[in-house]
Amino acid sequence: MIDIGANLTNPIFSKDYNEVLLRAKAAGVTNVVITGTNLKLSQQALALCNDHPNFLFSTCGCHPHDASEFKSIHLDSFRELLKHKNVKAIGECGLDFNRNYSPQQVQVEVFVKQLELACETKMPVFLHQRDAHKQFLEILKTYRQDLGRIVVHCFTDGKEELVDYLELDCYIGITGWLCDEKRGDALRQAVRHIPENRLMIETDAPYLLPRNLMKKTMKIKPVGRRNEPAFLPVILDKLSELRQQDPQLLEEVIVNNSKRFFSLN
Repeated sequence: MIDIGANLTNPIFSKDYNEVLLRAKAAGVTNVVITGTNLKLSQQALALCNDHPNFLFSTCGCHPHDASEFKSIHLDSFRELLKHKNVKAIGECGLDFNRNYSPQQVQVEVFVKQLELACETKMPVFLHQRDAHKQFLEILKTYRQDLGRIVVHCFTDGKEELVDYLELDCYIGITGWLCDEKRGDALRQAVRHIPENRLMIETDAPYLLPRNLMKKTMKIKPVGRRNEPAFLPVILDKLSELRQQDPQLLEEVIVNNSKRFFSLN
């Protein structure tokens, strides 16, 4: 299995980082893509990758929460990061109108700049959208012709939004939101309609700990409410159940999609 999105630069992992990686490997996770959410954390993500070659890879970008701190000169730094073989995509970038930690117009401007960088470099993009589907989609449509591979990371919406993204030939990243019986109903209905060749999975660790985790007999127990890559099999199991597919065959498909998207050998 490949975890396409984990925030391993989060300080919550600082005390047992190596143990987290060992648990992931023991659970059958073969690769983890560390999410870059601003320049500093993108640089830290690459440093972690360099310490664990062929297991860790990363992205580089500016999350909409951090858009207010973005400076145009950061684009030059992102270009340099993208030259490293372990940096596989631009992002996490996009729009988040739920919390609005950065003004919406600033989010839009920073999102556009990163899409333009992706068009220039032909790198894949790792996208975030929350409560901003209409404007997010309009911007994507404007740049889609010149963009390469796109994944809508941590997709939590329903079938209508899914269809919009599939029409733009996007990949879809599924998280433990799928396991949330209170909030994830629309997503559970939608995942049945994702084409096999557009499906990937991720933990978004340390966030979105699968709510059904404690119902399973597992050797690994969560530290508080912290999610980690070792729990990726829980997401795969729920996904295979909802899609009524053999979990081993589905895993093989998803791994191949992830390798293709991130150009992993």
